[in-house]
Parts: sequence; structure tokens; C-alpha cells
Amino acid sequence: MASDSPVRGIDHVGITVPDLEAATAFFVEALGAQVLYDTLKKGQTPQEGEDLERRLRFLRGSSIRAMRLLRLGNGPSLELFEYAAPEQRPPARPNDLGLQHFAVYVEDMDAALARFQAAGGEVFSRPHELPPLEQGPGNAFCYAKAPWGTVIEFIRYPSPQPYETHTALRRWKPPQRG
Repeated sequence: MASDSPVRGIDHVGITVPDLEAATAFFVEALGAQVLYDTLKKGQTPQEGEDLERRLRFLRGSSIRAMRLLRLGNGPSLELFEYAAPEQRPPARPNDLGLQHFAVYVEDMDAALARFQAAGGEVFSRPHELPPLEQGPGNAFCYAKAPWGTVIEFIRYPSPQPYETHTALRRWKPPQRG
């Protein structure tokens, strides 16, 4: 089934972090991320002003102090932002409006969660079976939180999923390594 949409897929997920270096170290240690480049290095002149406030709709007096792009496995990149702002709220909870989490596909759930915890992340519970239209042997998910509060889901579905009998469309899955 062809689509006439001009969208090819998700390019990156932007995350505001309290400290760019600490967040980078966490994502490298916890998820094996790799630094691609710095769009704005810490210590350079911050991006700020009325035009930027209008374009990004952020609070007056805010500035971007640093930006970095990370490669995360074989999927969308992570773009980290460190802002200075007169008022900064904590990350949204899953029940709040807006983007609530991003998910990473893993082969070995236990090893991935152990690595995440060792890096300073908090795992909410043991892995759970996926919901009915996604269930199958080994198909599971688990939610966790980065040290500053961003929610991250760990997911795996090595087995066929029941939804596949109802449509020819398939959800995107990173290819296997090596």
C-alpha cells in the first residue's frame, strides 16, 4: 500500500536537559549513544532574542546555551538542548499532554535495563507483556526514567504480533545488528 505522504520517517527527537555534558554521558553509558556533533557548543554565544522566542515560542528571556546531536542505534537521532530560562518546568508525566516518552528497541531486555540503572536511570517495574494486539512469545515492554525525568520505554517484539493478521502495514522495527 503506497502513501502519498511527503514524510519519510522520524529524523530526531529533541530533549531539553539540565546539563548537556551529564545528559550526554548518561545516554552514552545507558543506551550506547554516540556524539555526532555540537550545533552550539557550551561556552559559545547563546542563541536568544525576540526572533528566536517567536520561532520556538519559548518564554521571554530564555536562551539556548548548548545543542548536541547524538546517534542512537539504527533509528532517529537524539537532539539535546540545554536552555537557560527564567522558569523551567519538570518533564511531562505520561498522563500530561504532549510528547510523553520515546521508545528504544532492545534485543536483551534484562541487560538493557541493568545498563540503564547502572548509568543512573530509574526502572519503573519489571518488563510486562505487550497489549493484546502486540502479544507474542518474548514481546515485552518496560518504562524507565532518565536522571532528569525524561521517560524512556524499552520494548522488544521478536514474535509476530496479532495485529499483523488485520493489515498489510507493519510498524517500523530497527534491523538486526551484524
